Amino acid sequence: MNVLVVSVLGKDKPGLVEQLAALISAQGGNWLESSFSRLAGQFAGIVKVAVEKDGAALLAALQAVPDLDVRGVLDQDQVAQSQQLFGLHLVGHDRIGIVKDVASILARYQVNVEKLTTWLESAPMSGDTMFHANADLSAPAQLDLATVRIALEAIADDLMVEWIA
Repeated sequence: MNVLVVSVLGKDKPGLVEQLAALISAQGGNWLESSFSRLAGQFAGIVKVAVEKDGAALLAALQAVPDLDVRGVLDQDQVAQSQQLFGLHLVGHDRIGIVKDVASILARYQVNVEKLTTWLESAPMSGDTMFHANADLSAPAQLDLATVRIALEAIADDLMVEWIA
């Protein structure tokens, strides 16, 4: 079995996930995992599917869905044995460039973003807009996370960094 990773983007409407699931099943694909969101009226997501051969027929069937941009690649990535997996939670005042600054530090230390979720929320007392991020990360086993924490906290005086095991 091979793994086909498919991204989808299009106008949100009821029944889209069912339509994708039906096509994947009809083509003999096995839905392994996925993440979907509605953002600004758009349906966006990614699904990992086990397929026989290269999955070309499945990808063609999915790409035939009207008003949906579908792209796919065969996943041939081998997970490195010497990686550490961990989570990260950030909270700080929102500002332009905060995601760029965080991503730059993570890249500098060879930290890979496996999953990233960000949102804005009003602070309870002040009403200031606070930036929140949760991330699943992987990094070389020998990386000292304290060094990364110091670099992240240097972005802003109020940025709180919490590692999640």
